[in-house]
Amino acid sequence: MRTLRTPGRLVARREADAGPRRDPAPSRLAFRVERLWLTPGFRKAVRLGLPAALILGVLAGWLGDGARRAALQQSLSDLRENVENRPEFMVGLMAIDGASEPVANAIRGMLPVTLPVSSFRIDLEALRATIAQIDAVASAELRIRKGGVLQVTVAERVPAVLWRRGTALEMLDAGGHRVATLLDRTARPDLPVIAGEGAETDVAEALAILKAAEPIRARIRGLVRVGERRWDVVLDRDQRILLPGAGPVAAIQRVIALDQAEDMLGRDLTVVDMRNENRPTVRIAEPGGEGATEVETKVSGQ
Repeated sequence: MRTLRTPGRLVARREADAGPRRDPAPSRLAFRVERLWLTPGFRKAVRLGLPAALILGVLAGWLGDGARRAALQQSLSDLRENVENRPEFMVGLMAIDGASEPVANAIRGMLPVTLPVSSFRIDLEALRATIAQIDAVASAELRIRKGGVLQVTVAERVPAVLWRRGTALEMLDAGGHRVATLLDRTARPDLPVIAGEGAETDVAEALAILKAAEPIRARIRGLVRVGERRWDVVLDRDQRILLPGAGPVAAIQRVIALDQAEDMLGRDLTVVDMRNENRPTVRIAEPGGEGATEVETKVSGQ
């Protein structure tokens, strides 16, 4: 008799011949490695970090030799020197616009290097800050033009008054900034004189008073700051106008109006006191009086 083999028996026979069945699931280690590789940070570290670490290691080993480091530094220094000293980077001239001759000479003396020099060795911002420290300079702009020209454009302060400080005369601009020291009063007869403690801090108000007093400007010898709060206007003929701390311009305008109407300042007066706006007073000159003479000496001394 023939024995028939069914499919089920044939499969069982093959499995028996193949040995024990293998689990298709990955091992724990393979699973963890696969999960780790799926992490973007880990992949980037392997692809970029390892090569970079290898390169750095080789470079560190090569630079570990002192002779090699010195040779590399010398090569870099020579390369930089060659680039900086190329003709297109050289500065051979300095052009100064907007400055008077004394200020221009002072600026040329402040250049920390001798021309010609590479533009890489000129610190424009540091040089600009140094030039701005000059009292007569309000602002300065620096740039390097084509052709190797260091262009310096200066805006100078404009003197507006003379401030008498002891025996010295200082020129101040409209903001009270010092411009320069004046050695001879006759060199700037066009500038009015101010004096007194704190006078330099209220130059703008002094100029406003002088503008309002334009009709008697020829008689004004100067303005004196009193108590750091108000002004006195000193005239020739030993006359003085005492102005209030508040509203001095309006007070001087009233004095001008009275003078134009009644020739008040043309009379034999020494003081016109406007400190009390409700009761302006005048003081008649006394024969042999010395008070006004002393005040004039302090204000003008010119």
